[in-house]
Amino acid sequence: MDLPKDKKHALPSLPAPQQAASSLGPSHGKGAPSAGEVANYLKHHPDFLNEHPDLLGVLTPPKLDRGERVIDMQHFMVQHQRNEIARLKAQNKTLVAATRANLMGQARVHGAVLAIIGAQTFEQLIQIVITDLAGLLDADVVTIAVERQGGARAKMPHHGIEILEPGTVSEVLGDERDVVFQTDIQGDPRLFGAGAGLVRSAALVRLPVGRASPAGMLCIGTRRAGKFQTGHQSTELLSFLARTLGITIAAWLDLPA
Repeated sequence: MDLPKDKKHALPSLPAPQQAASSLGPSHGKGAPSAGEVANYLKHHPDFLNEHPDLLGVLTPPKLDRGERVIDMQHFMVQHQRNEIARLKAQNKTLVAATRANLMGQARVHGAVLAIIGAQTFEQLIQIVITDLAGLLDADVVTIAVERQGGARAKMPHHGIEILEPGTVSEVLGDERDVVFQTDIQGDPRLFGAGAGLVRSAALVRLPVGRASPAGMLCIGTRRAGKFQTGHQSTELLSFLARTLGITIAAWLDLPA
């Protein structure tokens, strides 16, 4: 019969079946050691827990009774250690999930940037933004919202380009921020037009086209409330996407930087 490679922790030879039954108690199922067998094994291997310290996190130490006014600090410390291990494991899972989400978001934004700079005409560029970007960014509605200039309200030939009243961009973003996340909202028809009814969460990004151009925003909306949350998405990535779009629009329209 082949012997196990780890001879150090090999189970000691057990007595004959009749003797084992009388000395160690009945076996708990085929192949499962009894409590007596486990105890006997540990007696022969007193360093077992030193070599397997992870078991201390699942074993329950005995609570010592030292009298009514004496606190068992050992039991308290072990319980505190278990709670700390559980907290660190939960924290680690959250960190891993956030890292995966950020990597996925980065890949989506990179795909959107490649689509934008690959447009062959200005009309194709606008079509990519209002149709293709929704799929690339895992969204439901994407629009370009631009403030009007002059007294008359401009008419845009493209569905998905929304004309705003002057000052709307500052109202929504403020003067300092370039990105705003809206977590649980009713979509704003000014920003999303006919698609506003679908929007329950949004990312609104300042769209820098040029110094002489009207203020604008890239508006990304989804029907999943909570999709966009501060701290969960990278504002730098979305700002990069909007800057790329603004530069590309300016190039097609021959606008000054």
